[in-house]
Amino acid sequence: MSAVWPVARAAVRRRRVQTLVIAVVVLLSTTMIVVALGLLAASSGPFDRAYSKQSGAQLTASYDRSKVTDARLTEAARSAAAVAGPFAQATLELDRSQMMDSLATVGRADPGGPVDRLNVWQGRWATKPGEIVLNRNPINKEGRGAPQLNGTVTAGGQTLTIVGFAYSVSQSAEAWVTPEQMNSLHPTATQMLYRFAHAATNADVTAGQQGVTAGLPADALIGTQSYLALRAMAAGEPNTFVPFLMVFGWLGLAVAVLIVANVVSGAVVAGFKHIGVLKSLGFTPTQVMTVYLGMISIPAVVGCAGGVVLGNVLATSLLTRAFENYGAGGLGVPIWVDVATLLGVPALVALSALLPALRARSLSAAQAISAGSAPRAGRALRVQRSLSGTRLPRAVSLGLGLPFARPGRTALTLAAVVLGVTSVTLAVGLGKSLTTYQTAASRAGAVDLTMIAGPNSTEGEPPPGAPPGAKLTDAEDEAVLRAAPGVTSVAASTDLGMRLPGAQADVRVSFYRGDFDQLGFRILAGRWFDGPGQVVVSERFLRQRGLAVGDTITLQSKGKSVRAQIVGKAMYNSGDEVLSNWATLALIAPELRANVYEVNVKPGTDLDAVVQAVLAKDSGLAEGEGQDPGTFVAVVLATVVLLTLMLGTVAALGVFNTVVLNTRERRRDLGMLKSIGMTPAQVTVMVVTSMTALGAVGGLLGIPLGVLAHRLVVPAMANGAQIELPDFMLEVYPAGLLALLVLAGIVISAAGAYFPARAAARTTIAEVLHNE
Repeated sequence: MSAVWPVARAAVRRRRVQTLVIAVVVLLSTTMIVVALGLLAASSGPFDRAYSKQSGAQLTASYDRSKVTDARLTEAARSAAAVAGPFAQATLELDRSQMMDSLATVGRADPGGPVDRLNVWQGRWATKPGEIVLNRNPINKEGRGAPQLNGTVTAGGQTLTIVGFAYSVSQSAEAWVTPEQMNSLHPTATQMLYRFAHAATNADVTAGQQGVTAGLPADALIGTQSYLALRAMAAGEPNTFVPFLMVFGWLGLAVAVLIVANVVSGAVVAGFKHIGVLKSLGFTPTQVMTVYLGMISIPAVVGCAGGVVLGNVLATSLLTRAFENYGAGGLGVPIWVDVATLLGVPALVALSALLPALRARSLSAAQAISAGSAPRAGRALRVQRSLSGTRLPRAVSLGLGLPFARPGRTALTLAAVVLGVTSVTLAVGLGKSLTTYQTAASRAGAVDLTMIAGPNSTEGEPPPGAPPGAKLTDAEDEAVLRAAPGVTSVAASTDLGMRLPGAQADVRVSFYRGDFDQLGFRILAGRWFDGPGQVVVSERFLRQRGLAVGDTITLQSKGKSVRAQIVGKAMYNSGDEVLSNWATLALIAPELRANVYEVNVKPGTDLDAVVQAVLAKDSGLAEGEGQDPGTFVAVVLATVVLLTLMLGTVAALGVFNTVVLNTRERRRDLGMLKSIGMTPAQVTVMVVTSMTALGAVGGLLGIPLGVLAHRLVVPAMANGAQIELPDFMLEVYPAGLLALLVLAGIVISAAGAYFPARAAARTTIAEVLHNE
């Protein structure tokens, strides 16, 4: 066997183009498969490890202290596997001089316990009144002005000293004080932290919640947070990439298998004499087969190894960005993914080369040496003769018959073109669906003009660069806008950071009045609000909190609470934004005025004239920017376009390889055709036509596969991103586009065939005779 590998390496050097094609396509497909499998296998691992290490709360619940006692909560919690609490809870409204607006604060005697063990990573725990511990992730860098150890926070006339920083993986609070200190802060809620025997699904958590709230007053529970929502938030971005990476990865691997089979088959056919020489020199049939398998294995192993390395880098980057807030170490692709890929991909590639290699093994030395290099062309001649009676140019009719000379090779090439067209069709549909969604969700172009009135008077000094503030009252500014020339609708709004009981982070509630139904929001379920205590939210908001249209949530701000019913679901991306109306704002902060006015005008209206007319009445207003469509979709589209170009190029290289093999085998025929007067241009047309015919057929076959892949991939991506796509956003293939997509197969085939066709056309008759 010692002589086998030098011969295999020599074969690799002789076929540099085919070797490069194999290495590139295996690297590409391996990279996508490793990233997809790595994200799929490890997307929840870092979160789960961190949660297990700190015994994170699987359900965080807040109760109204006026409706239920601590003793009843403790008694009701007997069905849970582990419980921490009851802890008194209050939201501290901080003085305006503080960097933060409010702190969800819990009275807790120590950082340990059976549930939600806190990591005190700097300073110490609060042990007496006047001390506070803030929740901060140790790996996050805080900017200038952030609270520091031994600094202070002031709320309600009390100054508290920051004695430590702790981290809660459950995100159960923003700060902790001693129970004695909490009593002086007038808590309004009680926090309970639960772990259950079964909590793998939303249904399990819901069943656990029903168990620990059985027998309690119906209105005692004011808010909950499930750990599954936290995990879904963390894994959302990685899981969005998995569906299309998996599809493109398998498409790439399929193209690699087809090209490998084609390369080895062509090498065997073109190398009959080489095989005969090897056998006459003493190579056994098994050694000959090993030579041809080795010829493929070398670039396949190199490409696979590079793809595994690159895939690990990309997957680790995505996982680190997604899970860095949980302080979980060991972020990366599981080792079994790397091992399975390193073993599986080369084995699959080698398997595709096995059949043609077995053919090389079965040839005797005499058969191989005596075999002619020209293929049996009976089928091709019959087709060419039947086409000669048509009005097609002779070069075209000859080209249409060439694929029939090698039906097996033609089938492999056609399959590669079909997969290339499938990739292009999927990419086009994916791009149209995503851009359509992003345009609708971001309301891009739905509002003609945005005017900013500056910060509300209750929000302190405006930030640098902000408009100085309106000179007129809220009602007067709206009237000025409605009276401006060409204005057809005006919607006024203001934002307010509010707290959902049981959750650490604020949500931004946007309160609207006026013509808010003209702002481009698309209602997916339910309806718009039409009275106080009603809100509209996004699909992401519902998923992350385990809610549904019709449920009721509690919003807290400025020491007030309001129970609001979710009456509708709108299409927008944020999971931390709630839409409501002016009647609901009046229940919480009636003193606030609108600080944003969104205006639509008649077609053809001069927007500059509208702005000038408004500023002439109130110079304190300023023109705002339009809606930002965001960057995530752009990143996904850029990735998809890159992968599609690479797969399309690889498919074209497969055609290139086929044409190279065909022209080498038929050099005698080409010499004869040129000797009877065929010009180089006609030779080029003949060879390119033979492949463009395959391209047209490949387009017709690849388009349905691409449409089917689109119907599978886009809903899976939407599910990973926690968004909802209306059905009409999947209808992105009009008849005109489908007709253009047929050209994709023709372009792939023509591009791959042109250069070897030109090379064949330049071959002189003397060169052919010399080779013979």
